[in-house]
Parts: sequence; C-alpha cells; structure tokens
Amino acid sequence: MTELDKQFMMRAVDLARSGMEANAGGPFGCVVVKDGTVVGEGNNQVTSTNDPTAHAEVVAIRNACANLGTFQLDGCTIYTSCEPCPMCLGAIYWSRPSGIFFAGTQADAAAVGFDDEHFYRELAKPNEERQLPMVNLLREEAQKVFAAWAEKADKTEY
Repeated sequence: MTELDKQFMMRAVDLARSGMEANAGGPFGCVVVKDGTVVGEGNNQVTSTNDPTAHAEVVAIRNACANLGTFQLDGCTIYTSCEPCPMCLGAIYWSRPSGIFFAGTQADAAAVGFDDEHFYRELAKPNEERQLPMVNLLREEAQKVFAAWAEKADKTEY
C-alpha cells in the first residue's frame, strides 16, 4: 500500500462522511482510479434517489464508465470505504477492475445496522430454499434469445 493508495482511500472515506451528512444515504463512499487519476466517484444515494441499487460502489462505477466511455474498468482500482456487499461485489466483478481496496469491514457495517450476512447466506442456498421465492418460468423462450445472441455477428462481448 502506498501513500497514494491512502489518499484515494481517504477520499472514499470523505465521500462516505459527506454523503451521510447531506442525508444522501448511508455512510459509504467509493473512488475509481486509473493511472493515478480519479476517474469516478460516488457516495451512497439509496434514500435520496429512492434507488436501492445506488450504493457508493455502483454510483462510482457508473460515473467512471461514463467518464471513460466504456463498460469495463480495465486497469482501474476501486477504493471503497467499506467491504462491498454482494450486489456491489457483483457489479465490481462485472466491471473488471484490477483490484479493490476497502476500509471498513462487513463486521463494522453490521455493528451499526448494515448486516449483509443475510444476503450472503441466501445466495449460498439453492433457489428453492431461499426466503424470496424464485420460480423458473418459460426457460425455453429465454433459451431462444440466448441462441440468437450466440449467432449474432455484430454483438459487443463483455
């Protein structure tokens, strides 16, 4: 970890604090860096935008992708004020950065009421055992679309 890494992490922590103090959402902030330059940032905006997906990491990824004109963050590093929840971790993996630094842990977040452990436990269960019912319906129709995608010559792969 370098001094520059610490500066970027401090920016993520500052975003968490400023977003929280502005009542934008929970106490979470995130910075996306490429080649030593911040290319995206965000704070949690769940309650201010009525968007349950507006976690700091998702906001920062969207911001960085818009600024870079791409849907992947190759060569980028993510600095987030807290260990990512399952949704954010999925978004981070899909964006394909080079690495992640985090400050607070899952346990730290749980200690103040943000308990992601429930989601981790649910995701580990088979669909039929999850608390939220999941029913497979019209799979054959979806498979037709997947087959068309496989044959599509002008698709952009990701």
